[in-house]
Amino acid sequence: MFEKLKQFKDLRDKAKVLQNALGTEKVSGSGAWGKIKIEMDGNQTVTAVDVSPELLVPTEKSKVETGIKEALNDALKKAQKIMMEKMREIGGLNLPGM
Repeated sequence: MFEKLKQFKDLRDKAKVLQNALGTEKVSGSGAWGKIKIEMDGNQTVTAVDVSPELLVPTEKSKVETGIKEALNDALKKAQKIMMEKMREIGGLNLPGM
């Protein structure tokens, strides 16, 4: 039983190391042909959003919404890739195909 508790503590410690390492990573995504940009840290927390002023017209609402979605998905994909790389570095998960 004590061995299981030790394994759990080790896993929790590795998770904290991973979370701290990911917090220092920065990724950015863009959409709407570069007119919308989103920055995130490796923990997938959005840290900045930049929308080009030319998109902020009432008739362009749909274009802005689609662009933000594209930018966010682009940034999330990059953050997930970094997360998998960091997990491999600290000896965490090693999933085939990732």
